Amino acid sequence: MRKEADKMLNRKMELPEHVRHIIRRLMSHGYEAYAVGGCVRDMMLGREPEDWDITTSALPEQVKELFPHTIDTGIQHGTVTVMIDHEGYEVTTYRIDGEYEDSRHPKSVQFTPLLLEDLRRRDFTFNAMAYNDEAGLVDEFHGAEDLERHVLRCVGNPMERFQEDALRMMRAVRFAAQLDCEIEEATKEAIQRLAPTLSKISAERVRVELVKLLISPHPEMMRQLYELKITDVVLPEFSVMMQTPQHNRHHRYSVGEHTIHALQNVPPDKILRLTMLFHDVAKPPCKTTDGNGVDHFMGHPEKGAEMTRKILRRLKFDNATLQRVVALVKIHDNKPSLRPVRIRKAIVQDGLEQYPNLFVVKRADIRAQSDYQREEKLAYVDSYEAVYEQILKNGDCLSLKEMAVKGEDLIAWGMKPGKEIGVVLNQMFQEVLEHPEHNNEEYLKKRFLQGAYF
Repeated sequence: MRKEADKMLNRKMELPEHVRHIIRRLMSHGYEAYAVGGCVRDMMLGREPEDWDITTSALPEQVKELFPHTIDTGIQHGTVTVMIDHEGYEVTTYRIDGEYEDSRHPKSVQFTPLLLEDLRRRDFTFNAMAYNDEAGLVDEFHGAEDLERHVLRCVGNPMERFQEDALRMMRAVRFAAQLDCEIEEATKEAIQRLAPTLSKISAERVRVELVKLLISPHPEMMRQLYELKITDVVLPEFSVMMQTPQHNRHHRYSVGEHTIHALQNVPPDKILRLTMLFHDVAKPPCKTTDGNGVDHFMGHPEKGAEMTRKILRRLKFDNATLQRVVALVKIHDNKPSLRPVRIRKAIVQDGLEQYPNLFVVKRADIRAQSDYQREEKLAYVDSYEAVYEQILKNGDCLSLKEMAVKGEDLIAWGMKPGKEIGVVLNQMFQEVLEHPEHNNEEYLKKRFLQGAYF
């Protein structure tokens, strides 16, 4: 194992030209400078880093003197953004954080000339590596070895790291999901002990980490969020789901375990993963058990939509995401007749924008259930989708905008402007939904003049 880690240590890494330029300019003026953190980790994994962070012994004012275009993005904490060709690169002075008072912010920041002291304050070993072309990889905390072993480990004492910033506990599980790592035991124990301090973290920061975990290759790590008592604080509804059995021939798992399996059955798309996370969120409060010991969950889609709306608002999701997820949760269990007219009406009622995601959601839900009637259920979804596709192929009218007749046509035919125009157009639309072939101006005008819509 150590040999493989040594290969990582000796790997030549290619820095982007702008990053190399910043580092070289700092070093040419007598300062130390390195690429640091996540970008080094990603390079070692053969991934393209999203951001490039640079750490240096130069003070912020000294950095600003060396580059013509800078922005004081976080100068009180030692960070200056260097702009090159309209791209920004954060350059931060080596620092030691003072005591933390709110599980997020240090009371003070002290600049230091020592790289090791700066690396020592970082969260996980594989995020505490630095690199430049001259010195190579600086890896005092064996981050490369941990990467190779697929182990997530805190730098130093995990209790101290999580007391500094409680969000690091969610980040630990998120990184484990993204990088396919196992969280080592001391780190797990610290998370379980300190999970309640996540209540001090803003909803916005929690939301970011939750989404990153959900769209990772391992959304099943939601289970670890629960086992480490994190969901008790940031998403208590999920903890309840994990604790709610489903004694029903359609199911083999608890509500929470079913949800985890459903998450694994959809692509890594934010809307789809959030929908699967919440599609059964209302099953616990809707649960009843009959005299035979069989559980039922009547009304859970509608109640789930309400709960999902409240949760997403609590986590400060944007309105567009909220609306799409809530809509899919509400309709995920709908089973319209497969007659084309019923499917057209379902599309109008549900919203065309929910298709074809609805079919992905339905199949994921079914595949996370028991084997009972699975093939029949999947065959129904296949037929539903086939009718939907035929409707689109036919060009059937699915909205007032697609009607062959508009409000101005009704006025031209003698109708007075007013709210009654909307009533007539809606009656025409209902007829066209029933009979798509009626969507032509000549036919609708004839029916209008005959008084069919009054």
